[in-house]
Amino acid sequence: MTSTRFLPVSKSDMEARGWASYDFLLVTGDAYVDHPSFGAAVIGRVLEAAGHRVAILAQPPWQDTTAFLAMGRPQYGIFVTAGNLDSMVAHYTAAKKPRSEDFYSPGKRAGLRPDRAAVVYANRAREVFPGLPIIVGGLEASLRRFAHYDYWSDKVRRSLLFDAKADLLVYGMGESAVREIAARLKSGTPVNELTDIRGTAYAARDASGCPYPKIQCPAYGDVRADKTAYARAAKLQTEEHDPVRGRALLQPTGDRLLIVNPSALPLDGPALDAVYDLPYTREVHPMYADRGGVPAIDEVRFSVIHNRGCFGDCNFCALSFHQGKMVTARTHASVIREVEAFTHHPDFKGYVHDVGGPTANFRRASCAGQKKHGSCKGKKCLAPTPCESLDADHTDYLKLLRKIRAIPGVKKVFIRSGIRFDYLLEDTNGEFFAELVHYHVSGQLKVAPEHCVDHVLDAMGKPRNDVYAKFAEKYRRLNQKYGKEQFLVPYLMSGHPGTTLQDAVALAEHLHKTGKHPEQVQDFYPTPGTISTCMYHTGINPLTMAPIHVPRDGREKSLQRALLQWKRPEKKHLVIQALRAAGRADLIGFHKWCLVKPEKQIRRGR
Repeated sequence: MTSTRFLPVSKSDMEARGWASYDFLLVTGDAYVDHPSFGAAVIGRVLEAAGHRVAILAQPPWQDTTAFLAMGRPQYGIFVTAGNLDSMVAHYTAAKKPRSEDFYSPGKRAGLRPDRAAVVYANRAREVFPGLPIIVGGLEASLRRFAHYDYWSDKVRRSLLFDAKADLLVYGMGESAVREIAARLKSGTPVNELTDIRGTAYAARDASGCPYPKIQCPAYGDVRADKTAYARAAKLQTEEHDPVRGRALLQPTGDRLLIVNPSALPLDGPALDAVYDLPYTREVHPMYADRGGVPAIDEVRFSVIHNRGCFGDCNFCALSFHQGKMVTARTHASVIREVEAFTHHPDFKGYVHDVGGPTANFRRASCAGQKKHGSCKGKKCLAPTPCESLDADHTDYLKLLRKIRAIPGVKKVFIRSGIRFDYLLEDTNGEFFAELVHYHVSGQLKVAPEHCVDHVLDAMGKPRNDVYAKFAEKYRRLNQKYGKEQFLVPYLMSGHPGTTLQDAVALAEHLHKTGKHPEQVQDFYPTPGTISTCMYHTGINPLTMAPIHVPRDGREKSLQRALLQWKRPEKKHLVIQALRAAGRADLIGFHKWCLVKPEKQIRRGR
């Protein structure tokens, strides 16, 4: 399971392998960590396993061509990814302020990748290696595959494919598409003939090369000029993102046509096993040893990803638009092999930090019909209420956790990925909930109710507040039963579309009554590809085409955020302003239900 060698990162590495040349260059905006939690490592190992010679170019200086030329010209093509995160999210907070740290870079140093990294790297590669096919992929490319609203420039940009001047764009989980692209390029097929690969997008003069059923969505010029057209496009793109029933989408862009083929079929259990069983070193490349290492490895070194996909489908989350709604899972044997390998690592102390994934407690399709017919168009599996066809069975996950707990050398197995609590409550068996509390919580269980006002939760695609209240009460009782003192840590969001100042006050009151005092609050961040970002840009809920309130003004957003942290002394002045603006001055005073006390009056003359 463990290799003794990283993929080559230099000419000397290639020479050590006896290579005079190599097949494909893989450029990534992350530091090189050879671990299956890092997308570039997965794609590199998948290509290697298919018999290709692959070199890694990690976080190259992009200001000149030196780094791109260092290993020479690849034989067949260049794969480009911005890394595990969208580079703009990696660089800027929701308030558009530069971040001071980057956990995917050596020593957490910020600024080692450019803004819009996939575009910059692809353009540099085109300059250095004219005539070679360039394929962009990863999260940044995947979520920007259509014309999209860009929060940082506050404008609608065309598909990243055009700005990157790439030949192909791979979206979603790219193992199958990348394998096919590489094999066909190596066999001599021109890149402009690769028009039939699922999970890819390309530009053409017409759609004659696309073999799939097709549908046209509003053109780039239309979605840029008309917010209603943008909302219609977002709805159509969401509905067609399904590997079973989805059609190819055509979006005219200038004098060309963006063609986005249907999404790739998800890997089944054995195919997922094969990806995770590849010979990763599971370590940070030693070239970063004297630069502080790469901190992103710390949380995943002794964690296991056991599943893919998410039918939770929250409107503000990009997971379903990237990985898809169809959940697939690794076999027990594969997961157990990975954990057994942990026990031989010199730094392993007996604690498995996580057995999770996009949503930890999903290990099966949402229902029997999803596998055959795909996800239901225009309907969510869990929100606002669970579908009556939902198959909320935790038996397989529970068996897996029990097997991991029994491995010699394992002391504790934690679940730190998000769990979907409404799905958990739908399981009438109750065994999983009991064992979750008894064995798998490390003092705090992080869950994401996000809000308490039902119409806000509807806009978010989250369950209603009474569901979370039921979950919290059952969690309290189970902790009491097992003599545990374990807490719920709720993730909350301020400023999501649909949230008014009065709604923020209602959430503050709810937190006050339940004794919760959040230290951290997530501001809504309009990232590409989500339904909520469409709401933010257009003021329209694309799922219903109804208008929706958007807290876009900086002052309103700061007041909403302050209300969620009303206990912090430095927020008091803003909280008082917010309460008065919302017509809730009754919450300023000395009664037990008040959120804040009045500000002290300054005596005249002082």
